[in-house]
Amino acid sequence: MTEDSQKPVVEATFGGEGWSPRTQSLGQELGALWGDWGVGLEWAGLKAVLLHRPGPEIEGLAEPDKVQMLAPLDVDLFRRQYEGMVAAYEDASVEVHFVAPDGPVTPNNIFCADLFFMTPQGAILARPASTVRAGEERNVAGRLAALDVPILMSVHGNGTFEGADAVWIEEGTAIVATGLRTNEEGADQVEWVLRSIGADVIRVDLPFGSMHLMGTLRFAGPGLAIGYPGRTPHRAVRAVREHGYRVLWAPDFDELKRMAMNFVPLGPNKILMAANCPRTQAMYEDAGIECVAVEAEELAKAAGGMGCLTGILKRE
Repeated sequence: MTEDSQKPVVEATFGGEGWSPRTQSLGQELGALWGDWGVGLEWAGLKAVLLHRPGPEIEGLAEPDKVQMLAPLDVDLFRRQYEGMVAAYEDASVEVHFVAPDGPVTPNNIFCADLFFMTPQGAILARPASTVRAGEERNVAGRLAALDVPILMSVHGNGTFEGADAVWIEEGTAIVATGLRTNEEGADQVEWVLRSIGADVIRVDLPFGSMHLMGTLRFAGPGLAIGYPGRTPHRAVRAVREHGYRVLWAPDFDELKRMAMNFVPLGPNKILMAANCPRTQAMYEDAGIECVAVEAEELAKAAGGMGCLTGILKRE
């Protein structure tokens, strides 16, 4: 027996010769091992969205307050206005994907923005705060997985977090809000994930009576933010101004109830917004924003607008 034959052999599977270490980051693997998804800036060109087409779950809601909606729905009109939103995305060459539920569906499952938050490297799966919406994230998780979207974390433990409580104010910097829908534990978990991928995080508290950060602060283009008078957290206003934004204040409270601020940026200085908000639309247009307006008054009765209905999968 030779000396070499007595030496133990370490196979590749145990780290020996032939072992191939993984050296690329998850971000570098997007588009190869994973789908090409990600968001790092709220007003960059919109490429793909995730929606939940309303089904029988929105029918027969005799007591809308019990499902956290504002008024009984005209279901046929609601569906027509929803399809008008879908058509507007398609007209803007936005790729539209739909959730394919394989479990129980609640009326609020339509609000996809609440159910995940997209980062440059994948999604953070939400955990809605209300028992009315408990488990909605399951259906979104299945669709994200089917689309090869990396799920960086599911909010867990006693944490609650809804995706509309986080926003990218610039590449590498996000605001995360706590309030009715996102508690401190949930925000801590989200902040940890964002910092692990190299992002800075600014924490703010929402005033009582606010549903989400999305309802108090939106971004329309480079250097241009829209605020809700009396509801946008002071620290958020200070942060966006420090990052070079000017803040315009929505001018009409009645139009805010019709979701005038609940728009979706289609690209720099171009938004998809609710029609029948003339004062707010005029303010946007005077600021150089191109407005694509679609009927959405029936959608607003469900306590949300197009921003709430739309999960963002990819921006340029």
